[in-house]
Amino acid sequence: MIRRRVVIHGHVQGVFFRDTVRRNAVSAGVSGGWVRNTREGTVEAVFEGAESVVEELVAFCHVGPRGARVERVEVSDEPVVGIGGFAIR
Repeated sequence: MIRRRVVIHGHVQGVFFRDTVRRNAVSAGVSGGWVRNTREGTVEAVFEGAESVVEELVAFCHVGPRGARVERVEVSDEPVVGIGGFAIR
């Protein structure tokens, strides 16, 4: 199990980024996490689960859904806390 926090910069709000991340996370079988818009105009997400699943989701964040224009993605490792389910905040 690993946990990664990502902050996605660019044109990432108003393009169904959060919902697409949620759907991808659920279908990939991530153990837990969340995604939200920030006041700064970025999208922030936390993924917990098997390394391959989390890395797949992080890779998606570098591209985003159709309509998004990702300029930069900050990725940081965090200690696993054992959250369950995946939510849009």
